[in-house]
Amino acid sequence: MTEILHTTLAFIVAIALLIAVHEYGHFSVARRLGIKVEKFSIGFGPALFSWRSNDQEVLYVIAAIPLGGYVKMLGENPDEQEEGVASTLSEEDRKRAFNVQPVWKRAAVAAAGPAYNFVFAIVAYMMVGWMGQSVLPTIVGHVAPASVAEQSGLQIGDRVVAVHGRDVHSWQQMEELLKSRVGKQSELIVSRNEKTLALNMKLAEQKKDPLLIDVASQVLGFTPGLLVSVDDVVESSPAHQAGLLKGDVIQRVNGRAVNNVNQFIDQIKANAGKTVKIVVKREQTLLELDVLPATDQNQQGRIGARLSSQAANGTSVYRMGIWDGMQYGFVRTWEMTVLTLGVFSKMVTSAISPDNLGGPIAIAQLAGKTADMGLVYFLSFLALISVNLGVLNLLPIPVLDGGLLVYLGLEKLRGKALSPKFLEITQFIGLALIISLMVFAFYNDLSRLFRG
Repeated sequence: MTEILHTTLAFIVAIALLIAVHEYGHFSVARRLGIKVEKFSIGFGPALFSWRSNDQEVLYVIAAIPLGGYVKMLGENPDEQEEGVASTLSEEDRKRAFNVQPVWKRAAVAAAGPAYNFVFAIVAYMMVGWMGQSVLPTIVGHVAPASVAEQSGLQIGDRVVAVHGRDVHSWQQMEELLKSRVGKQSELIVSRNEKTLALNMKLAEQKKDPLLIDVASQVLGFTPGLLVSVDDVVESSPAHQAGLLKGDVIQRVNGRAVNNVNQFIDQIKANAGKTVKIVVKREQTLLELDVLPATDQNQQGRIGARLSSQAANGTSVYRMGIWDGMQYGFVRTWEMTVLTLGVFSKMVTSAISPDNLGGPIAIAQLAGKTADMGLVYFLSFLALISVNLGVLNLLPIPVLDGGLLVYLGLEKLRGKALSPKFLEITQFIGLALIISLMVFAFYNDLSRLFRG
């Protein structure tokens, strides 16, 4: 129960903050440009708290459902643009209505929400750079026999310092750069015995999208070297019967070195009903255990143990200077923007399955996990979600900011406003699309939750 409450609180803080940033962008620009704002709401549904601005013009609301928000401006809705409604307004209000403003003012208000999300991400990433990140160093811990990495001359103990001309400071950063080079030639600069070497590697095309695979391990054949340890053993399971204990570090399975959890699991799955020899390190002693994996409903092996991994070379904290941190904020935000656009486009073309789309439950889980890990990780999470909000709201879908910008572009081309009826119909279609997307994402969340 405590974990659920913690995750829920982290989710509410994250979503409320990012929505407030987005809506404040619309609000602040609209007010500065003289447009009358009637309501500023964080969340939907019944109001939990509400109060008026000092000039009594704006109603501020914190609502019960923290999954969105809005800024209500005078003359914004199509039904307010009818001739009869407009005639009931005072002369001053008619001048301040959203729909009578020049196109550039309305476009500025529409773009301000996503723009504030990007600015927030830039600042958050700057803070992450200055505060320092705990990173996995780019030290090679294992090179698979006959792999691209081995054939290129990569050796255990090499430290990768650059990928195709870009300096790298963490395994994650290196992996992201390698993903962008799949299907191309790339040069890895490595440090070995205080010498610098350039190794050329061909990253072959893959059936799966690079975003969905571990390129260093699955394409090139090298890993950071991970210690795979036993976190828990199920009572009366094959692992328990063989004598496997919590805290054991798995060294080898059927004579092959174990370098990551997935590799070990694949070996177990492939040997259902066959005795597997597992070498473990217990304290300072090496033990060989014979384990007979049980066969599950999919005819795959299971031994009833929960595993985890940690870097054999440990982690290090990487902090940036003032200037480097500022650069990192802009560069990282741009990289995440390009990545998000790429994921959206690949989902539309089915290059990546839409099943990977996450909804509120997935976001809540990530919020809880990153909040547990510390402020730096939570800031990185907030920056990533802020970028996603910025990109999503710029999509050319009616009811989103991008849809409004399309409307304004059409109005500029036509030389006159679009009809309220057209706006109403297209906004209904856009709303239906957004609701369908949210339902699908929520369905994905529930499917993953019940699959475990």
